[in-house]
This record gives sequence, C-alpha cells and structure tokens, in this order.
Amino acid sequence: MTGTATATTATARRVLGQLRHDPRTVALMLLVPCVLLTLLYWLYDDRPEQFDHIGGPLLGIFPFVVMFLVASVATLRERSTGTLERLLTMPIGKMQLIGGYALAFGIVAVLQAAVATGLAIGLLGLDVVGPTWLILCVAVLNALLGMALGLLVSAFADTEFQAVQFLPAVILPQFLLCGLFVPRDRMQPVLEAVSDVLPLSYAVDAMTRLSTEHDVSGPLLRDVAVIAGCVLAALGLGALTLRRRTA
Repeated sequence: MTGTATATTATARRVLGQLRHDPRTVALMLLVPCVLLTLLYWLYDDRPEQFDHIGGPLLGIFPFVVMFLVASVATLRERSTGTLERLLTMPIGKMQLIGGYALAFGIVAVLQAAVATGLAIGLLGLDVVGPTWLILCVAVLNALLGMALGLLVSAFADTEFQAVQFLPAVILPQFLLCGLFVPRDRMQPVLEAVSDVLPLSYAVDAMTRLSTEHDVSGPLLRDVAVIAGCVLAALGLGALTLRRRTA
C-alpha cells in the first residue's frame, strides 16, 4: 500500500472509530431517511402513484440532506478543536486528509443509501422502472454530494450553530429549485438558469429518469457526471480551506 493510501485509510479509520462511539449520530444518518420515506408512504397511502412519482427523487434528497448536516457539524468540530491543524503538522497532504474524511463518510453513505433504497423498494413498494443497482449507485452519489458540500461549508462556520444555519442557506434554495415542485423547464427563465447551476437539480433529474425510464440514456449519464464532478470540486475546495500550521 502506498504512503498516500496509508494516510488516507488511517484518517478514515480514525473518523469511523469516532463515529462508532457516537451511536446517536450513526442512528441519525441511517434511520432518519428511512423514517422520512415511511412518513411519505403513509402520507400517500391512498395514492400510491403519487408516492412512486415523488419517492424516487426524495430517495436521493434525504441522504443528501442528512450527510450534509452530519459532515458539516462533524468536520467543524474537528476544525474548532484543532484536530485538523494538529494532523497537518504531520507528514500528510491536504488531499490525503480530506480524502480520509471522504472515505469514512462515504462508507457511511453507502450503508445509508443501501438501507433507504432497500426500505423504499423492498418494503414500501416504491415502483421504479430503472435498474435497482443503478438507483442505489445514484443515491450513494447524492449522499456523497451532501457529504462533500458539508465538508466544504464547515470551513466558513465558527460554531456548530452556524454550521446548522448553512442548511437553510445552502440546501433549501436547491430543494425549492430542483424541479421537485415545479418542472424546471416551466420555471421563470431566471429561476431555470439558477436551477441549471445547482447540483441538486441534476441529482433529482437523475433519480427521476431512473424512476421513469428503462434504459440508461445520455442525459442520465450527463446528470451522473455532473454530480460526480461537483463532489470532486467540493472536496478539492475543501482541501484548499485547510491551513497547515507552520510554527
């Protein structure tokens, strides 16, 4: 194993070890999307077609929101306690460090998306047309997007309360303009233009296509590529916000 991989996996093991001793946070990450999907199922109990229509996109949104919140608060805690600065006094690169955090939260994101997808499709009967494995992959990618944005915004908050405030500032506008309530092509031109540059719009588009289309289309691949690019960009910008202690 190379030095880069060793440093990244060591950081990931440390973060996962901390999460293992915080069962309430683990429960928040794994159970909240399931509870919300179950509430949605009961809400549309007499209209299953409506649950099928909105359940697919929300299957990607719920993990996105939860991972954003958990990653932003957890990383801010590391920054405010000086843990990140102390780690950077060691021979470890910024991308190795941020990669370790991404790997740890990414593993949790996989578990979270698997549990939520299994519940929605297996137990709640969410009817989707696309392949289940690809829906799981896009749900994981959406969770990773939330994690990456959470890591990034943690650099701009001084307290955990401020980090939580980024939820309505960063996530809610994307939620309103992602096309879930009004199709994006029916929005006012200005709003549609704003929606076109928001990553959650592509996350919802991808889940909607998988819910209604059998084939893997070019637009779906484009949506997935945009989401993956946003994840990498957010992680890269998050690494730039780290400050190495020199004295």
